[in-house]
Amino acid sequence: MLVLVIVTHNRFRQTITINEHEHDAVSLVACPPLCNRGIIFIMNVIIAGAGEVGTHLAEVLAASGRNITIIDKEPSRLADLDDALDVRTLAGNCCNADVLREAGADSENAALVAATNSDELNLLCAAVGKGVGAGKAIARVHHSAYFDQRGLDYAKQFDIDRLICPEYSTALAIASTLRNPAALAIENFASGQIEVQEFPVPAEADVVGKTLIEISLPPGVRLAAIRRGATVSLPMATSTIEAGDVVILVGNTEVFGDGRKLFQEKKPGRRRIVVMGGPSMGVWLCRALHDRQFSIRLFETNRERAEELADKLDWVTVVCADPTDMTVFEEERIAEADAFVGLSTDDEHNILGCAWAKSSGIGQVISVVNRPRYVPLIARVGIDHAFSPRAVAAQKIGRMLDESPLLRISSLAEGVIDVYRVQVGPTAEALGQPLRKLPLSPDWMIAAAMHQGQVRVPTADDLIHAGDIITVIGRSGQEAKLKKIFGTG
Repeated sequence: MLVLVIVTHNRFRQTITINEHEHDAVSLVACPPLCNRGIIFIMNVIIAGAGEVGTHLAEVLAASGRNITIIDKEPSRLADLDDALDVRTLAGNCCNADVLREAGADSENAALVAATNSDELNLLCAAVGKGVGAGKAIARVHHSAYFDQRGLDYAKQFDIDRLICPEYSTALAIASTLRNPAALAIENFASGQIEVQEFPVPAEADVVGKTLIEISLPPGVRLAAIRRGATVSLPMATSTIEAGDVVILVGNTEVFGDGRKLFQEKKPGRRRIVVMGGPSMGVWLCRALHDRQFSIRLFETNRERAEELADKLDWVTVVCADPTDMTVFEEERIAEADAFVGLSTDDEHNILGCAWAKSSGIGQVISVVNRPRYVPLIARVGIDHAFSPRAVAAQKIGRMLDESPLLRISSLAEGVIDVYRVQVGPTAEALGQPLRKLPLSPDWMIAAAMHQGQVRVPTADDLIHAGDIITVIGRSGQEAKLKKIFGTG
């Protein structure tokens, strides 16, 4: 399989698409070139660090046909990779400019991914890589102080294109799964700036029996899809909402609640979530679920850490105890929870806790698993979802490396309705036109739009600008129409 990079106006566009059918795996598929202008090159990727994240990323990207070089200080690690993968290895200090040049980082068509176990080393490596001429540099960080940019924007300070935190990305993926799986594709794009929910419509809702044109949705709220039985459809002005329909609603955070009220007469009850373990991932998960109809109890066995978490997360009930202890499990009535999440730093502990929770009747059970050898056990013990931070990181980095103007990122109904990320081109038919005039219906609808870094759910009067990045939901197999409207061909 050959992966090509197309150069257009000194920018490199890679013909790689990412399918997100599973959270613990990444599928990279070659697709036809998006344009026939410019010279075609092979994209080189240099990975600093042959640990879990670096090795998994190398496996994923090597399978796509890219040229991969891995740098590590430990020759033994590199020897194992030489035997297992078709990659180039280089022993040396990844922060040394000469080593990076030898690896090929001194080229605009090279991407450097710093993925060692040291945050500081990764920041320095990525900065040196940009200094020697790498076209793109990505640094993996673990500590929230670097990723949250408290007091300093480290990416900007060191001229690094992006920072990636596997724990943060995993927490967001788990939060989206707890709310609704359909939220994940759009929220990854929107970075939490919009709300996405999937829920059934009760018989007493105001919208039952009405067509969409009769429903006064607030500006900034859109009905993205309607699921009726086994059929998923895009809403049209004449679509009628029936009791029992499952709808996907997208909206700007400040008005989403007003839109949801139309579809649900009563405020939905709070879901009870039990979180086992309080690492940084637990903090990010609780923050992602804050004010989203969840009642959270977090169990942490270390008293000092439990007290720290109680101060940080004042809306969460923090319990200093081990929920895998049968006495604690019964006394805390954990079996009454709606969902159980195991995200301690110990894989065995997570699997044990989740298996016990599932056998006790908890409906949704999610485990974090770092070691790949445990993945086959997940389904056998009844765990609903498993998330691997290294796989989530590889997925995130793969998306960062892909600059294709038209990218399928997910599916709401496989083979029927897909979700696309589209970058509006300078010759797009849509430029300067309000959304109401674009020939999108009945095949497509715009769920979100990013303009100058701000993500919003657009209104019918909003305009499309060159360079905007939009999330489009629509029928499978209609990509040619998208390319024409948004100038990506």
